Amino acid sequence: MKAKIRSALVACLCPLLLSLWACPVWTRAGEPITLTIRADQPGARINPAMWGIFFEDINFGADGGLYAELVKNRSFDFPEALMGWKTYTKRGGAGSARVEQDQPVTPQNLAYLRLYSGGSMGFGVVNEGFRGIGLKRGERYALSFYARNLGSRNPVIRVDLLGPGDRVLASTKFKKSGKEWEKHSATLESSATEAKGRLAISIEGPGTLDLDFISLFPEKTWKNRSDGLRADMVQMLADLKPGFLRFPGGCIVEGRYLTNRYQWKTTIGAPEDRELIINRWNDEFKHRPTPDYYQSFGLGFFEYFQLCEDIGAEPLPILNCGMACQFNSGELAPLDQLDPYIQDALDLIEFANGPATSVWGAKRAAMEHPAPFKLKMIGVGNEQWGPQYIERYARFAKALKERHPEIQLVSSAGPAPADDRFHFAWAKLRDLDAEIVDEHCYAAPQWFLDNAGRYDAYDRRGPKVFMGEFAAQSVAIASPKNRNNLECALAEAAYMTGMERNADVVRLSSYAPLFGHIDAWQWTPNLIWCDNLRIYGTPNYYVQLLFSRNRGDLVLPVALRDSPQAVAAGGIGLCTYKSAAEFKEVRVTRGSATLWSSNLAANADGWRPESAGSWSIRENAYRQSEPTAITTAFAGEKDWSDYTLSLKARKLDGSEGFIIIVRNSGPGSQVQWNLGGWGNKQHGIQVLSGGQDLIV
Repeated sequence: MKAKIRSALVACLCPLLLSLWACPVWTRAGEPITLTIRADQPGARINPAMWGIFFEDINFGADGGLYAELVKNRSFDFPEALMGWKTYTKRGGAGSARVEQDQPVTPQNLAYLRLYSGGSMGFGVVNEGFRGIGLKRGERYALSFYARNLGSRNPVIRVDLLGPGDRVLASTKFKKSGKEWEKHSATLESSATEAKGRLAISIEGPGTLDLDFISLFPEKTWKNRSDGLRADMVQMLADLKPGFLRFPGGCIVEGRYLTNRYQWKTTIGAPEDRELIINRWNDEFKHRPTPDYYQSFGLGFFEYFQLCEDIGAEPLPILNCGMACQFNSGELAPLDQLDPYIQDALDLIEFANGPATSVWGAKRAAMEHPAPFKLKMIGVGNEQWGPQYIERYARFAKALKERHPEIQLVSSAGPAPADDRFHFAWAKLRDLDAEIVDEHCYAAPQWFLDNAGRYDAYDRRGPKVFMGEFAAQSVAIASPKNRNNLECALAEAAYMTGMERNADVVRLSSYAPLFGHIDAWQWTPNLIWCDNLRIYGTPNYYVQLLFSRNRGDLVLPVALRDSPQAVAAGGIGLCTYKSAAEFKEVRVTRGSATLWSSNLAANADGWRPESAGSWSIRENAYRQSEPTAITTAFAGEKDWSDYTLSLKARKLDGSEGFIIIVRNSGPGSQVQWNLGGWGNKQHGIQVLSGGQDLIV
């Protein structure tokens, strides 16, 4: 029998890592441990698409993020029409800029810019981008815009990419514009790297021009598609090898009011024909008092389906069920007016799966994708609750199952994992023979540790579970202090082993939120953080990657047996390895009791430094100042057990990092956290016995 046993091993390994994090009892080196895996008694088959991605346009997730457009308010259709733009005068030029709506490029986006220059010098507007425009030296950028000339003169249009102090990083000119709307395009190459660049477009010479859809994209988008996606962000998703991609959310599905709910039909076709709306998260920014978050839908439903295809993920769209966000207005579409919402779901299935000869399949084919997208699942509503949701879900389920019994439906159990709303929803959905129930949970790490066995007692005959939004929270949601950290990531890993162990109940799982822009966020923590030039995965990202890229096939029974153990114990230590560093606020606690603390403002009493290096008290810290030294200072007693060590530390100099030691029971026998080791390229947790690594 061929079977992957990664899930079983991780189920054993993650509690071990969690024990190390809290530094309690470890198995004494050399004692026999028996791990029995019954490959001859396979249990539930694990859904190959179990580990997936949750995407929502929050924290500049789409516009300003995954959608690679660099110009904010490119069509001048924000309610504050010139938001993102300022007038721009060169060498004494003069003129005016105002927004008009007469004879627009497209009726879906009425506004455009009328630019008047009254002299021979330059006058125009400059765009700030999404918290700046990210430019890279030597990279090429695709510029396009629509223009028409209103006067008898023929002024020159100049476009500049600008750095600090209006330094020109790239420039191009257009010498002729017709009397009707005409699209212009060019390629610009930046001469410098700049995270906060700007784009300026101006008239040289007297004249009046109308301008619209002023757009700038990096030439190197994902798969080099025009009007495409930011390549490094997509690569982070592709690296996860996700089983599914849930979109477009999230609360964004519902909108604060039904008028600004997400409507998929307005997000397909030519980008110029997609109608901009305010983003559900617009008024919840933490970094800017003026709301400026709108949805251009340049990243629309076609692009979502295409992205799923690109990265090998099954699409899982979530559709509005006639309910606005219940945390906001809670507006309801009356039951006798629900048919348009149901029809939207039916039409989406046809758009995704229908033949190119069908009405909506033809629209997909017109976007150069005649083959179907192989949609298998649809979510009815997001995070809804109460009787109003149940009666709307029932009507959706009846209509969709009559027409498309092959499509699995995902229903909602509300925003919390165990409250009255949750229990009400589960009881009603079970009566309705719901197929997959979407559970959500944001909680402290301890909740995830305590609930690793949550699904052990679930009814095997009832609806299956989609853990559609979850993340461990170090503090209150959306607080600047709520950080992605190792404790949260490990707690999530422990919980994920419980989901995988119960693969006959839990079919799908996704962390949320996905992306966060460091200058434009409403929610923390996030799986992946970025700015205009860079991107990085958090510890939580690498937990998701571990599970998603090492998928199990079957759940196998596992038994762990070890011999009786002595209590693991030992003191603490601070070590520099080819580096200089300092340490302060060192405390050892057990529960609420303090076993030991070091008064480093006064002296180094209690520390036992090695002869190598240069240990001393400086500025209320214990400092080792020799940058090439490999040296340790020990403290504490060999009988200390079941304790937590806390301290602050920083590297000052040298080629590597520093090491934090616990459970030091004798020369070379200890557990240590190596930060900046191996040439300052990685971190690691090591268990030493007699100076030899047992686990890294």
